Amino acid sequence: MAAAPHLRIAVVALHTSPYGAPGSGDVGGMNVLIHATADRMAELGHHVEVITRRFSPDLPAVEQLTSGVVTRYIDAGPAELRPKAEHEAFIDEFREGLGALGEYDIVHSHHWLSGMAALPIAEARRIPHVQSFHSIAADAKTRLAEGERPESPGRMGGEAWLARNSDAIIAVSHAEETTILERLGADRQRVTVVLPGVDARMFRPGTRTDAPRRYVVAAARIEPLKGLDLAISTVARIDDEHRPDLVIAGGPTGGYEWYLDELHALVRDLHVSDRVHFAGPKSRQELAELLSHASAVLIPSHSETYGLVALEAAACGVPVLAAPAGGLCEAVNDRTGIIAESRDPAVWAKHLVRLLTDAEYADTLSATAREFAETRSWTRTTDETIAVYTALLAGTSAGKSATCAAG
Repeated sequence: MAAAPHLRIAVVALHTSPYGAPGSGDVGGMNVLIHATADRMAELGHHVEVITRRFSPDLPAVEQLTSGVVTRYIDAGPAELRPKAEHEAFIDEFREGLGALGEYDIVHSHHWLSGMAALPIAEARRIPHVQSFHSIAADAKTRLAEGERPESPGRMGGEAWLARNSDAIIAVSHAEETTILERLGADRQRVTVVLPGVDARMFRPGTRTDAPRRYVVAAARIEPLKGLDLAISTVARIDDEHRPDLVIAGGPTGGYEWYLDELHALVRDLHVSDRVHFAGPKSRQELAELLSHASAVLIPSHSETYGLVALEAAACGVPVLAAPAGGLCEAVNDRTGIIAESRDPAVWAKHLVRLLTDAEYADTLSATAREFAETRSWTRTTDETIAVYTALLAGTSAGKSATCAAG
C-alpha cells in the first residue's frame, strides 16, 4: 500500500492505561491492541499521543516513550485506580482536560467512556472521530445477556449515540461488527473490521513441560464474564492419571475481588488445590514464556469480542479449547483448537483429555496453529487502521470489512 502522510493521532483510553500489565485491574486485550498499534504507528513516523486518566499522583503530565509514543495523563477523578463502572462520573472532567490539548488530525477512542469524552471535542474541531468499542453492553433481553451487563447508567445510550455519530467505527471481529450494526444501529458503510494481530517473535513455540506434570493455562482478568470456574471444574473432572495442572494467569478486575475468593473456594471444594495455581498478572514476555511450555490453553469466557489470548496461544503452537463466545469463533478454528459447544465440564474434560493424550492430533494442531498466527501480524493491523484514518481524511467511505472471517 502507498505510504500514508504523517498524521497527528490522538488515541484516547480514558479508563485504563494501555501500558499496564494485561490481566491486572481492567487491563486486557484492548490495552495490548492499543500498545501494539500505537508503537507501530510511531515507527512509521506518525505523531501518536495516547491519552488516559491519571491513576496515580506519581505520574507525570506527559511521558515520552522509547517507541516514540507520547503518553498524556489527564486529571479526572481521584488519582488512583478505580473500577471501570465508576468512570462515567469522570467523563466531563476528562473531556475538559482533553479539550485543552494540542491539535490533531484524527481522534481514535477506545471503549465507550473514551468516545463520550472525545467525540464532542472532535466535532468542535471538525476533525474525524473513530470509535472502537471492544465490548458492548447487553440489554437483558439479548442473547448475550449472560455475564454481560451495562456497567453504568449511561452506557447503552452512549454506545448507540457513538455508533450513530462517529465518522468511522473499527470492530475487532465480525461478531462485534454484527453487534454494532444490529444492536447499536450503526451505518454499515462506517464500520470496518480490523482483526487484532500477534507478535509471533515474542509468542513462539517452546518445549511442553511434563515435569512434575503437564500444565494448561487460562489467561484472563478474574471476573465472572471470563468463566474461570469452568476451567477449574474441567480439570477436576479429569482422572489423576491424565489430570494436568491449571495455571490461571491474571488478577481480579476492580470490584470483582470477591470472585477470586469464590474461585479459591471452588478449588478447595473440588479437592484440586494441588493442581490449580493462581499466578497473578503477567507481563507480555512472562505470558509468552508461560504459554510456550503449556499443553493447552482454556478460554471458557461467556463473551469475548475477539479473544487475543487464543491468537497468542496459536503463535506458541499451543492448542486452544474455547467456548463459542462472540469473536472466539474467529480466533479459534479446527486448525488451531476446539470450540466446545457445551459448557458442561464433562464435555470440556473429554476434549482436553484428547488434546493431552492424542499426540498426533495435538502436534498437527500445533503446527497449523502457528501457521495461522503468522498470517496475523500487528503490522497488518496497524496498516489497516491507518487506512481507515486516511480514507476519512480524504473524504472517502472507510466502511468495508478489511478482513475476511477466520476459518
